Amino acid sequence: MNTAHRSARSAERDLAEWETHRPHLLGLAYRMLGDVARAEDMVQEAWIRWTGRSEEADDPRAYLVAVVTRLCLNELGSARARKEESRSDRLPEPVALDQSGTFQVEVLDDVSMALLVMLQRLTPSERAVLLLHDVFDFGHADIADLIGKTAPASRKLLERARSNIAAEKRLLSASREEHARLLESFVKAALEGDLESLLGLLADDAVLVTDGGPNGREVEGFRNLRAPLQGASRVAQFISTVSARGARTLERELRELNGRPALLFRRDGAPFAALMLGVAEGRIHRVYFQADLSRLRRI
Repeated sequence: MNTAHRSARSAERDLAEWETHRPHLLGLAYRMLGDVARAEDMVQEAWIRWTGRSEEADDPRAYLVAVVTRLCLNELGSARARKEESRSDRLPEPVALDQSGTFQVEVLDDVSMALLVMLQRLTPSERAVLLLHDVFDFGHADIADLIGKTAPASRKLLERARSNIAAEKRLLSASREEHARLLESFVKAALEGDLESLLGLLADDAVLVTDGGPNGREVEGFRNLRAPLQGASRVAQFISTVSARGARTLERELRELNGRPALLFRRDGAPFAALMLGVAEGRIHRVYFQADLSRLRRI
């Protein structure tokens, strides 16, 4: 077999291997970064490195996961990303899951907004260790090489990451039916300005996060919150006030975002904001209001 033929066969194998792992790589980058465009950039760079490598990879999956993880850690270490990550009002970009598009349900498993917000609270190293160990089944020795630490340090990071999200894990257990029911009741009470019903739906420790982007947004003379609002009473009052000021004038569309029932608001047909919830035990514990237009373009 001549060199050109062998090279063509090798390129075909590389492409087939890549297509097998690409959805998982995109899921990893999205969980690490919370931003679709940046995740796609990391995966595209991984493709370039995959096709340009000088040696065969004994384990292509491990090789590609390692490349994407390093790229994401480098991205999160940039000055721009550090500034973005430090925002207390930052919310990940919502995505629509389907069986054939960019994000496939069977590949991503759980990418609920609640989970992504939990991951965002972790340091980049904690995030990487948690995903590599618990999702991609990497051992601590391999993880340590990836993040530039020792295996005991990797174990410590995993322990800390699990501890930091343990209290919030209840938000991942609600059924789709419970989620849909609470969303419907919440929207109805908000549009009617029914403060009592809102209080009945919210858990005592409810938290509202509104993301208007790096520069914030002002709508109907009302500026988005720049920090999370805590407590059922304060959240209910805020929601009631905002609804009275103009939410009723927006077009509303029920959507499935990040694998959970959600509400998309439109103005003149264009995405305006997305409402997502974190629910558990029959109550709403988290209200996520994504109003950063740059993170709604793909919906």
